[in-house]
Amino acid sequence: MRFVIKHEIKGRLRVHILQSRMSFAQADTLQYYLDGQSNIVSAKIQERTLDVTVVYTGSREEALKTLENFTYQGTEVPENYLANSGREMNREYKDQLINKVVMHYGIRLFLPMDIRSVITTVKSFKYLWHGVKTLAKGKIEVPVLDATAIGVSVLRGDYNTAASVMFLLGIGEILEEWTHKKSVGDLARSMSLNIDKVWVVSDGQEILVPSTSIKSGDLVRIHMGNVIPFDGTVTDGEGMVNQASLTGESVPVRKIPGGTVYAGTVVEEGELTICVKENGGSSKYEKIMTMIEESEKLKSSLEGKAEHLADKLVPYTFLGTGLVWLFTRNVTKALSVLMVDFSCALKLSMPLAVLSAIREASTYEITVKGGKYLEAMADATTIVFDKTGTLTKAQPTVADVISFNGQSADELLRIAACLEEHFPHSMAKAVVREAASKELVHEELHTKVEYIVAHGISSTLDGKKIIIGSYHFVFEDEQAQIPEGRQELFDHLSEEYSHLYMAIDGKLAAVICIEDPLREEAPEVIRQLKNLGISKVVMMTGDSDRIAKSIANIVVDWVWASGVHGIKQVQKILGVEVDGIVGRKTLAALNSRPADPLFHQIQAARIAFVENIVRRKPSQRKFLRGWKNRILAIKFEP
Repeated sequence: MRFVIKHEIKGRLRVHILQSRMSFAQADTLQYYLDGQSNIVSAKIQERTLDVTVVYTGSREEALKTLENFTYQGTEVPENYLANSGREMNREYKDQLINKVVMHYGIRLFLPMDIRSVITTVKSFKYLWHGVKTLAKGKIEVPVLDATAIGVSVLRGDYNTAASVMFLLGIGEILEEWTHKKSVGDLARSMSLNIDKVWVVSDGQEILVPSTSIKSGDLVRIHMGNVIPFDGTVTDGEGMVNQASLTGESVPVRKIPGGTVYAGTVVEEGELTICVKENGGSSKYEKIMTMIEESEKLKSSLEGKAEHLADKLVPYTFLGTGLVWLFTRNVTKALSVLMVDFSCALKLSMPLAVLSAIREASTYEITVKGGKYLEAMADATTIVFDKTGTLTKAQPTVADVISFNGQSADELLRIAACLEEHFPHSMAKAVVREAASKELVHEELHTKVEYIVAHGISSTLDGKKIIIGSYHFVFEDEQAQIPEGRQELFDHLSEEYSHLYMAIDGKLAAVICIEDPLREEAPEVIRQLKNLGISKVVMMTGDSDRIAKSIANIVVDWVWASGVHGIKQVQKILGVEVDGIVGRKTLAALNSRPADPLFHQIQAARIAFVENIVRRKPSQRKFLRGWKNRILAIKFEP
């Protein structure tokens, strides 16, 4: 792309593109390209003036190179992105606003009074009709006030006043509609899947077609590493699907024919053919739009009060107008009361303020479903977090390698990485990253690696068969055995981790413990929320109890995973059957125990848990004080 620099400061460039004109599609293509560059923080494109403003990180030369490398032909943009960018809509409303201002003042400046009066009278019919309809319903509300002010001005021949009132009301209508559509559009786009084309299976062949052409019942093939664009049922193939975006489960889920898959999840291993239940292209966008449109109806109480107050003020405005005329007998002074009424502005400003706040929140990747919820945040005392990707990094890492055959943990990790580097799934990447961080280099000494989808991998090294995978694959399918004298170690494997098993010649050699590590900033964020008045922090997750518990005891007050681990903890203290079910025996034991001592027992159990974490992982000691303080900060409330 050819351009000239018009202005620049450190970290910011404004350039002018050297082309005759820019279409909406070209502007969106350039926007899509720049938003996808790691060194571009933000980009603003003015298609009319052909100006582009970019905020960048790194060197100036890299930013200029990024712009130079852009071509319209070389940038592939999803069709949904182009169709729903909102750029054309913004231009439409800007033009409406400009046209209205130009027409209003153009008429006043260039047309004779007779023609202006006719135009004003004709325009007034719209507002008069709305006022009459409101009166017919037995209501004296804002439309009646508008109609009266405009109608009286026209009857008195004060066409300038009538035209000004209608002009301001028209500007308000355009701004309200524009803000509403833009807010809804921004939210919808942030939630949409931008998948342009998919592979359709027809007569045994794969055909690349636009996603918008997919119908219910079509067979779509999803290759490894790709996002599933539609809800559907697996008809062929086997694979591991990462569903963290929906369920919070960091470990991929095995999918076989007959299983259900969901739009937005990712095929990490294998290949799946799905029968589409419902088109997720434009219809998905429409569903999102509908959801947000409906949520906009959930107005805040302030919006409702503003509207009701505006309508309630109307009778008093009429009363004031009548009293002024009664005492002064001056029509102009009486009408001035109508003109200065603020009920219209009050009714208009509140929805605009709320919609603008929702739109502003979306720029920070915060979704607000309606003004009702935005307002409720002020009174919130409890905050609920998702786990995966929110409190945690959503990136599995190796927490520990436990040896069962006498070899060193590093040597076993080196062997595992040697095999796992051939495969792209998240747990394999975790093993390879850990080996790389420890600088455990290896040579390709093994034979060809055999990959069993959703189970594990198998190879041969130095004449010995090596298998790595799930419990089901290693112990049930391959019949691997636990070395003699190691059963107790195996039975006491930490439940807070996911486990990857490696066996050599039919004997368990190592257990690789995988965790989804806590974000470093999570404890500090929780602390700040507490300081802001949030009294309780809750974590809701689709992850397993054992994994949820390890995170919950670190950063939150209570946890709801599948709903049983918290119950089990209390059951252990009560001395009843530990089944995770709140039955009669649990309730009876609970009611028979004094609340205060029981609370402190549970608190002590939590402290014991975090101390155990530090014993097993001394590197976590730096967090111990904070953990204990947060646990002790929870006070018994009779």
